[in-house]
Amino acid sequence: MGRPGIPPSQARRALDLALALTALPLLSPLLAAVGIAVRLTSPGPIIYRQPRVGQGGEPFNIYKFRSMRDDAPGPEVTAPQDSRVTPLGEFLRRTSLDELPQLINVLRGEMTLVGPRPESLALAARYPAEYQFVFQHRPGLTGPVQVRLRDQDILPRDVEDLEAYYLRRLLPARVAIDRAYLANPTLTRTIGLLIETAAYLIRRPKTRPPAQTVEAAP
Repeated sequence: MGRPGIPPSQARRALDLALALTALPLLSPLLAAVGIAVRLTSPGPIIYRQPRVGQGGEPFNIYKFRSMRDDAPGPEVTAPQDSRVTPLGEFLRRTSLDELPQLINVLRGEMTLVGPRPESLALAARYPAEYQFVFQHRPGLTGPVQVRLRDQDILPRDVEDLEAYYLRRLLPARVAIDRAYLANPTLTRTIGLLIETAAYLIRRPKTRPPAQTVEAAP
């Protein structure tokens, strides 16, 4: 029996497999180098695993290079200048290298290349009912929010409840952008967003702006 919810089309799934199967061998030297750097610069596992909400609301374990101190408590979103983030982790987040292990999630059919970013279980439980539809879709390695909102999607320094601010002020804009893509997630639009993502990563600032981009932690 397949997963519940709304899977990507066969064409999008074929693209997922083709790019993931091509990228993983080509990137293996880089993946190995990043893994060694994570191990040498801070104690803890190389790969961070965390339950996230997948297609149809089913949880799955997302894979990321660890960018925070191991077992450091804190909110479900990353605070500005978050003390949990290691110096190497700051670089990995800024360049999105921490996300590369999710190509394995893509191969396993838990994620797709383009879709809503997978939310943590704790934050997903606090989503208003009108935004719950995003959990019917397979989450993505990248998506329209990551390239069209990320530079503006930042937390001010003086926010006391980061999670409440994220849910009240930022979530509506993020869901609206995802909704526009999910209403017509064609292969052409998907490829276009992959190109946008590559262009964004190439041209993005080399240093983090004063307030850190909002991302699920860690």
